[in-house]
Amino acid sequence: MSDGAINDPLPRMSREKAEEWAMHWTGSMARTANAEIQPETDPELPAAKFTDCVGKNNEVVDDGRFSLRYSVRAKLPKAQHAEAIRAIRDTLKEKGFEIQGYRSDPTKDPANLVDATHPKDHQFVSAGDVTDELLTLIVVTPCLLPPGAEQKQF
Repeated sequence: MSDGAINDPLPRMSREKAEEWAMHWTGSMARTANAEIQPETDPELPAAKFTDCVGKNNEVVDDGRFSLRYSVRAKLPKAQHAEAIRAIRDTLKEKGFEIQGYRSDPTKDPANLVDATHPKDHQFVSAGDVTDELLTLIVVTPCLLPPGAEQKQF
C-alpha cells in the first residue's frame, strides 16, 4: 500500500484475524515488559473496538472496511515501568517501527510512554503507565478490508 493514493488496494484481514493479530502484539509487548495482562473487568472498555474507516476528507465507504483499536492493561510494579517502556521502545525499533514519541519523566502524566508506527504496515502501537501498578498496551490497525469484500473506489 503506497502513501497518498486514495484508491490503492487495502490490506485484507478478517475482524477475527485482526483481533488475533492485535492480541499477539499486546502479548508480545507484555512479555517484553515482563508484565502480566489483566482480564477485562469493565464492559464499557472492551479490549477490541472496531470502527469504520474514515478518509482524510471524512469520507466513509460502505464496503466492510474497518480499523481496530485493541487495548489491554498489564500489571507491573511502578519501579519497573521506566525499564519496561524502554525495553518495548528498543524492541519496536529493532522490528522496524518508527518511534513517534518517547518519554521517561516522573513529572509528566503518564511518566513513561512510547508511541510508534510501522512505516510499511501502518500499524500504530503505544505503551505507557496508567497507574502505579498498570501499563496500558495499545495496537491500532490501518484500514483493513475483509477477505472477499469488493473494495469500492472514491
